[in-house]
Amino acid sequence: MHQYLFFIGDFPVRAYGLVLSLSIILATGVGYFFVKKEGRGEEQYLVDLGIYCGIAGLIGARLWDVFFFDWDYYSQHLTELFNVWQGGMAIQGGIFLGVLTGVLYCRHHHLDTVHLMDVLAPAIILGQALGRCANLLNGDAFGAPTGSSFGIVYPATTLAAHTYGTQPLWPAEIWEGQLDMAIFALLLMFRCTNHAKGQCFALYVMLYSIARFCLEFLRGDYAEKVLEFMTSAQTTSFFAFILAFLIFLYLGWKKATSLPNT
Repeated sequence: MHQYLFFIGDFPVRAYGLVLSLSIILATGVGYFFVKKEGRGEEQYLVDLGIYCGIAGLIGARLWDVFFFDWDYYSQHLTELFNVWQGGMAIQGGIFLGVLTGVLYCRHHHLDTVHLMDVLAPAIILGQALGRCANLLNGDAFGAPTGSSFGIVYPATTLAAHTYGTQPLWPAEIWEGQLDMAIFALLLMFRCTNHAKGQCFALYVMLYSIARFCLEFLRGDYAEKVLEFMTSAQTTSFFAFILAFLIFLYLGWKKATSLPNT
């Protein structure tokens, strides 16, 4: 685990930034492959779409963390607002603003927005999986103490070590990355079925919400409860799952009722 790869003078090149950038580039490349395979000519927009959504995702992830999780701190330390290497990137905010930016881009260019959301859903979750590697290298998005000899002991320079010292912590970010890869495979399999348009993206939201909700029980960085029994991320995951589930059922029903009677 190396936070710093090398220095250019006094400027550190951080593993976190490099891997996070690679996750956006690789997710965009995989998305380009999927869209080009569709043969509809929409791949010409994918590079710009990936850049805009990637930047928006980073901004959304940071702002979501600052305003929903750490505003008490950052309201008193505004100069640290963009110090993302200290930890503090909420993936749910990144998904929200990244997808919203993608929808606006598609509408501006008169693209089939829902179809592209379906096609790109596996690429999005792949980018999330790779992004968790960045969290591991940076020592954030860490788990709570395991209470045993099992777990990850982070270097002294990381936020995890500053929070829990040398206690072994649950490998929450590793397991989330692995679950994201499983979701990636499940979405590819689902894309091979005769599903309704929009259902693949809804399934992506459902599966990730379930994974995140469960893993929050092991997280050690944000333990504050909302509604007395759920963390902020669990609350978001719960409502996102309900909404996506209802949309998934509605789209399936709409497709079934639109088929001609035989």
